Amino acid sequence: MESPLCLIVNPTAGNGRARAFLPRATSALTQAGAEHRVTESASLGHARELAADAAGRGDVIVAVGGDGMAGALAGVAAACGARYGLIPVGRGNDLANVLGIPADPEGAARVLAAGQARQVDLIAVSTPDHPEVIVAGSVYAGIPAVAGEIANATRLLGGSLVYPVAALRALARWRPARFTVRIDGPDGATTSEYEGYAVVVANSPNFGAGMKVAPPAVIDDGVLDLVLMRQGPKLTFVRALMKIKDGSHVLLPQISLDRGSDVTITINRDMPAAADGEPLACASPLAAGTPLRIRNLPGVLTVLVPGG
Repeated sequence: MESPLCLIVNPTAGNGRARAFLPRATSALTQAGAEHRVTESASLGHARELAADAAGRGDVIVAVGGDGMAGALAGVAAACGARYGLIPVGRGNDLANVLGIPADPEGAARVLAAGQARQVDLIAVSTPDHPEVIVAGSVYAGIPAVAGEIANATRLLGGSLVYPVAALRALARWRPARFTVRIDGPDGATTSEYEGYAVVVANSPNFGAGMKVAPPAVIDDGVLDLVLMRQGPKLTFVRALMKIKDGSHVLLPQISLDRGSDVTITINRDMPAAADGEPLACASPLAAGTPLRIRNLPGVLTVLVPGG
């Protein structure tokens, strides 16, 4: 590793695991002879500022946190042309899992010190009155976003268990909504309208701590994969939740898949939308009838991944 590493830490990630894991990662970096510095962020906005400063110095931007931190700093790295790395310490760590980055801090540090560069896609998200933000794994509206709000406010449950519990709590108070999804791709535009529970626009297969929400998705194929969940009895959603761990939920008749490079979503009532485990500032909630545009950014991020 020729460029210094700038480790930007979310101290609250994983209920405080970031601070506990960090000494193990920095010790491994020191043993590997990798030059590095550590700085703590006070918020995602502050983390973006720190990442931009690091890119200006020529450092490798390293996100030490969960998926929200990972997606936010990936966007900064791509915009600045900086290389990017991950030390996953959140509850989900879906981006790290997709990239093959080890969950233990020593293993992740070794990837930073000796890994190889890989070009991967990102996602740009915007509404008419807000500038684009860049995220990494997926954008979603409906029950998954409501469940994310519940999960982020939950402190009594740790690990991946928090997500299915939050989804069941969201389901209990769910009212049907009408989604309109326009998909632009190489063969033209199509529009789907349906009463349902959710739409997920995915750059990679996993979200919510390993749930395989979009099994066909590949993080460097230049295409977004969509999962549309149409209306059915609430028991149907429970069945989907039980099957989503291995991706077999897509076989249910209420779920359909699609693909495209540019997607616009509108919903007939106010509805939260989120990305990478965090609410979208431009869509918290997404006002009824407001278009949410989601487009693929192919190959814009250079990330360090395990060699071979």
